[in-house]
Amino acid sequence: MSIVVTGATGHLGRLVVEQLLEKVPADQVTAVVRTPEKAADLAGRGVRLAVADYNAPETFDGLFSAGDKVLLVSGSEVDKDRVQQHKVVIDAAGAAGVALLAYTSAPGTLRAALADDHRGTEQALLASGLPYTLLRNGWYHENYTEQLAPVLEHGAVVQAAGDGRVSSAARADYAAAAVAVLTGEGHENATYELGGDEAWSFADFAAELSRQTGRDIAYRPVSVEEYQGILAGAGLPGPLAAVLAGVDASIAKGELVVTSGDLTRLTGRPATPLAEAIAVALKG
Repeated sequence: MSIVVTGATGHLGRLVVEQLLEKVPADQVTAVVRTPEKAADLAGRGVRLAVADYNAPETFDGLFSAGDKVLLVSGSEVDKDRVQQHKVVIDAAGAAGVALLAYTSAPGTLRAALADDHRGTEQALLASGLPYTLLRNGWYHENYTEQLAPVLEHGAVVQAAGDGRVSSAARADYAAAAVAVLTGEGHENATYELGGDEAWSFADFAAELSRQTGRDIAYRPVSVEEYQGILAGAGLPGPLAAVLAGVDASIAKGELVVTSGDLTRLTGRPATPLAEAIAVALKG
């Protein structure tokens, strides 16, 4: 039996593997990667590497074994058929008879286009008959704290979210929730709505940036259309700009507020506060 993590060199997947290594022997962890060179450090610590690609179904043949616990980290290629990509993994896991397939999904309240592929994947997973866990991850602090350069340059947080609030948490928090499921018991056929402990608005975000930098950082709300244009003007592909602007529209409607408490219950600790993530980003 192995704990198998797909997308293991991505931001979230790597954190999951790192945290797994704190709890289980390395030879019980399999990291699924497209580029093994990027995971050389993990291999050096005793993690088994499996080279496979969501776009090449044959690469998953024989990758899983009966009894494995699998974390399917959702694909990040928004220009691909992500549901079909994910079904490649689900089908291979079903053929092997894995003990559990956990999937990193999106909040059940999210209606933005970003959620469509997640809902399609959830349907495919439920239809497979596999024991499953839906990890409906909320938004990441890092979606904003890793993009501070233009904010600091212009002295403004520009978003199309109005007064909407976000229950974000750190990637490491969501990784810890996945590890709790993969190393624990009793998570079969469970759905967890995951988000931070405190929802915040972009006015709050600007105020916290102002406090920590000693500068006057304002929140400048714009329309969804204007925000999409700003993102496209900054070099984002049109489809991705539309998706991200759509998320802001959902934030304005309260669709990224998560009140379940599931994240804290799974990890056994409070979620990382936004202020802490900002402090780390500013130091970096």
